[in-house]
Amino acid sequence: MKALIIEDELLIARELRHKIEQVAPDVTVLEHLPSLKTARKWFLNNAEPDLIFMDIQLGDGVSFELFEEYRLKCPVIFTTAYDEYAIRAIKNNGVDYLLKPVDEDDLRQAIDRCRSVVGRQQPEPVNWPELLRMLQHPEAAGSGAYKEKFIASLRNQWVPIPTAEIACFAREQLNYLYTFAGDRYLLDYNTLEEIEALLDPKVYFRANRQYIIHIDGIQRVRPHENQKLTITLKAPLKIEVDISREKAPGFKKWLDR
Repeated sequence: MKALIIEDELLIARELRHKIEQVAPDVTVLEHLPSLKTARKWFLNNAEPDLIFMDIQLGDGVSFELFEEYRLKCPVIFTTAYDEYAIRAIKNNGVDYLLKPVDEDDLRQAIDRCRSVVGRQQPEPVNWPELLRMLQHPEAAGSGAYKEKFIASLRNQWVPIPTAEIACFAREQLNYLYTFAGDRYLLDYNTLEEIEALLDPKVYFRANRQYIIHIDGIQRVRPHENQKLTITLKAPLKIEVDISREKAPGFKKWLDR
């Protein structure tokens, strides 16, 4: 795939390019564009790429303006410092997001999701004005949008579990939920990404590829010299969950509020 980076911070663009090379060697970054002005000029003279990595707020405007001027159909991965509560509202077909600093595991998953979009002959259209409205008014986008109860399985029976009772979600070949009481239930979801999209990001945090954790389920956090973190969940679970160096600042901000 051929990709384009639109980012006004040079160091962030360089780091992103390096991480793309590490996690997706088949993705070739054509160019880094630092502004709306240079992006407009590029699209006038070049064919549409397969994938765009784009910051939302650039030095000379909002990047969504490009989609009002050009009929771009390729998938977009936003690399942004916007609060996750706001940005989650824009997750859609052909649209994904990564919070800065970009975590390599998250980057790999986002690129993998975009591969399927690139393969479609007729990708679904994205409502850019509506996405911009959601970013400007995140409180409206998030109200009433989160799942209140999950139907789980236990010994061939369906059991309704209120979301407020779930301490964490875990990927263990299949997907499971653990309650604060220590009970474990099987979930009928293919990926943790599907589950994550149903959860309130103020309450749940995607720690890594294996765990989504509830803020009230955290007993302690142990920092390491390499800037990674290890979280221990409260008894009776006592599960240890690792957080990468890239995700650690975002986790601290999420926890300290």
